Amino acid sequence: MTIKVLAVGKKHESWVTEGIGRYEKRLKKPFNLSWQLLSHSARDNEAARAEESTRILAKVAPGDFVVLLDERGRNVDSPALANTLRAPIDAGRNVVVVIGGAYGVDSTVHDRADFTWSLSKLVFPHQLVRLILTEQLYRAQDILAGGKYHHV
Repeated sequence: MTIKVLAVGKKHESWVTEGIGRYEKRLKKPFNLSWQLLSHSARDNEAARAEESTRILAKVAPGDFVVLLDERGRNVDSPALANTLRAPIDAGRNVVVVIGGAYGVDSTVHDRADFTWSLSKLVFPHQLVRLILTEQLYRAQDILAGGKYHHV
Protein backbone atom coordinates (compact mmCIF):
# COMPACT_ATOMS: atom_id res chain seq x y z
CA MET A 1 0.00 0.00 0.00
CA THR A 2 1.31 3.39 -0.92
CA ILE A 3 0.12 6.94 -0.68
CA LYS A 4 0.85 8.67 -3.96
CA VAL A 5 0.44 12.40 -4.36
CA LEU A 6 -0.36 13.56 -7.89
CA ALA A 7 0.24 17.30 -8.03
CA VAL A 8 0.03 19.60 -11.01
CA GLY A 9 2.81 22.14 -10.78
CA LYS A 10 6.48 22.86 -10.53
CA LYS A 11 8.98 20.88 -8.49
CA HIS A 12 9.12 21.54 -4.77
CA GLU A 13 10.85 24.76 -3.78
CA SER A 14 13.77 24.24 -1.40
CA TRP A 15 11.87 25.31 1.73
CA VAL A 16 9.04 22.93 0.80
CA THR A 17 11.47 20.07 0.13
CA GLU A 18 13.02 20.62 3.56
CA GLY A 19 9.64 20.68 5.32
CA ILE A 20 8.26 17.69 3.44
CA GLY A 21 11.46 15.76 4.17
CA ARG A 22 11.01 16.40 7.89
CA TYR A 23 7.64 14.61 7.91
CA GLU A 24 8.48 11.97 5.31
CA LYS A 25 11.31 10.73 7.55
CA ARG A 26 8.74 10.07 10.28
CA LEU A 27 6.33 8.16 8.06
CA LYS A 28 6.32 4.42 8.42
CA LYS A 29 4.58 1.60 6.58
CA PRO A 30 1.86 1.49 5.43
CA PHE A 31 2.34 5.24 4.84
CA ASN A 32 4.85 4.92 1.99
CA LEU A 33 4.60 8.38 0.43
CA SER A 34 5.56 9.08 -3.16
CA TRP A 35 5.21 12.21 -5.27
CA GLN A 36 4.42 12.55 -8.94
CA LEU A 37 4.47 16.09 -10.28
CA LEU A 38 2.62 16.75 -13.52
CA SER A 39 3.41 19.82 -15.60
CA HIS A 40 0.91 22.62 -16.02
CA SER A 41 -1.03 22.73 -19.26
CA ALA A 42 -0.03 25.45 -21.72
CA ARG A 43 -3.73 26.15 -22.20
CA ASP A 44 -6.05 28.36 -20.15
CA ASN A 45 -9.19 27.87 -18.11
CA GLU A 46 -11.44 24.95 -19.15
CA ALA A 47 -8.98 23.63 -21.74
CA ALA A 48 -6.21 23.48 -19.12
CA ARG A 49 -8.54 21.90 -16.57
CA ALA A 50 -9.60 19.21 -19.07
CA GLU A 51 -6.06 18.41 -20.24
CA GLU A 52 -4.64 18.21 -16.70
CA SER A 53 -7.60 16.12 -15.51
CA THR A 54 -7.03 13.60 -18.31
CA ARG A 55 -3.36 13.29 -17.33
CA ILE A 56 -4.27 12.91 -13.65
CA LEU A 57 -6.78 10.13 -14.31
CA ALA A 58 -4.25 8.30 -16.48
CA LYS A 59 -2.15 7.88 -13.31
CA VAL A 60 -5.01 6.47 -11.20
CA ALA A 61 -5.65 2.71 -11.10
CA PRO A 62 -9.19 1.30 -10.82
CA GLY A 63 -8.70 0.07 -7.24
CA ASP A 64 -7.10 3.24 -5.90
CA PHE A 65 -8.78 5.25 -3.15
CA VAL A 66 -8.72 8.80 -4.51
CA VAL A 67 -8.62 11.83 -2.24
CA LEU A 68 -9.16 15.10 -4.10
CA LEU A 69 -8.00 18.31 -2.46
CA ASP A 70 -10.53 21.01 -3.29
CA GLU A 71 -11.59 24.12 -1.37
CA ARG A 72 -15.22 23.07 -1.87
CA GLY A 73 -14.63 19.67 -0.31
CA ARG A 74 -15.37 18.44 3.21
CA ASN A 75 -13.55 20.27 5.94
CA VAL A 76 -12.61 17.63 8.53
CA ASP A 77 -10.44 17.57 11.61
CA SER A 78 -7.31 15.44 11.84
CA PRO A 79 -8.93 12.45 13.62
CA ALA A 80 -11.68 12.36 10.97
CA LEU A 81 -9.05 12.39 8.22
CA ALA A 82 -7.23 9.51 9.92
CA ASN A 83 -10.50 7.57 10.11
CA THR A 84 -11.22 8.29 6.44
CA LEU A 85 -7.86 6.76 5.51
CA ARG A 86 -8.23 3.78 7.87
CA ALA A 87 -10.57 1.67 5.69
CA PRO A 88 -8.58 1.85 2.44
CA ILE A 89 -5.31 1.32 4.33
CA ASP A 90 -6.73 -1.69 6.21
CA ALA A 91 -8.01 -3.06 2.89
CA GLY A 92 -4.56 -2.70 1.32
CA ARG A 93 -5.75 -0.17 -1.25
CA ASN A 94 -3.38 2.43 -2.59
CA VAL A 95 -4.34 5.98 -1.72
CA VAL A 96 -3.89 8.67 -4.36
CA VAL A 97 -4.10 12.30 -3.26
CA VAL A 98 -4.79 14.74 -6.11
CA ILE A 99 -3.75 18.38 -6.08
CA GLY A 100 -5.06 19.98 -9.25
CA GLY A 101 -3.56 22.88 -11.15
CA ALA A 102 -4.33 26.59 -11.04
CA TYR A 103 -7.73 26.04 -12.72
CA GLY A 104 -8.63 23.02 -10.62
CA VAL A 105 -9.88 19.73 -12.07
CA ASP A 106 -12.92 18.89 -14.14
CA SER A 107 -15.95 16.78 -13.28
CA THR A 108 -14.24 13.53 -14.36
CA VAL A 109 -11.78 13.83 -11.46
CA HIS A 110 -14.51 14.94 -9.05
CA ASP A 111 -16.59 11.92 -10.09
CA ARG A 112 -13.63 9.55 -9.62
CA ALA A 113 -12.76 10.88 -6.15
CA ASP A 114 -13.73 8.71 -3.20
CA PHE A 115 -13.28 11.63 -0.83
CA THR A 116 -13.07 15.37 -1.58
CA TRP A 117 -11.21 17.17 1.16
CA SER A 118 -10.83 20.85 1.90
CA LEU A 119 -7.84 21.86 3.98
CA SER A 120 -9.55 25.15 4.80
CA LYS A 121 -11.99 27.72 3.47
CA LEU A 122 -8.84 29.71 2.74
CA VAL A 123 -6.98 29.13 -0.52
CA PHE A 124 -3.29 28.29 -0.15
CA PRO A 125 -0.42 28.29 -2.65
CA HIS A 126 0.26 24.82 -4.05
CA GLN A 127 3.72 24.66 -2.47
CA LEU A 128 2.25 25.27 0.99
CA VAL A 129 -0.54 22.73 0.37
CA ARG A 130 2.09 20.06 -0.27
CA LEU A 131 3.75 20.76 3.08
CA ILE A 132 0.45 20.87 4.99
CA LEU A 133 -0.64 17.63 3.31
CA THR A 134 2.55 15.82 4.31
CA GLU A 135 2.25 16.96 7.92
CA GLN A 136 -1.40 15.88 8.03
CA LEU A 137 -0.53 12.44 6.63
CA TYR A 138 2.08 12.07 9.36
CA ARG A 139 -0.48 13.23 11.92
CA ALA A 140 -3.04 10.71 10.58
CA GLN A 141 -0.46 7.93 10.86
CA ASP A 142 0.26 8.91 14.45
CA ILE A 143 -3.44 9.07 15.34
CA LEU A 144 -4.08 5.63 13.86
CA ALA A 145 -1.10 4.22 15.77
CA GLY A 146 -2.28 5.76 19.05
CA GLY A 147 0.77 8.03 19.22
CA LYS A 148 1.24 11.28 21.10
CA TYR A 149 1.98 13.74 18.27
CA HIS A 150 -1.69 14.75 18.01
CA HIS A 151 -2.94 16.22 21.28
CA VAL A 152 -6.68 16.01 21.89
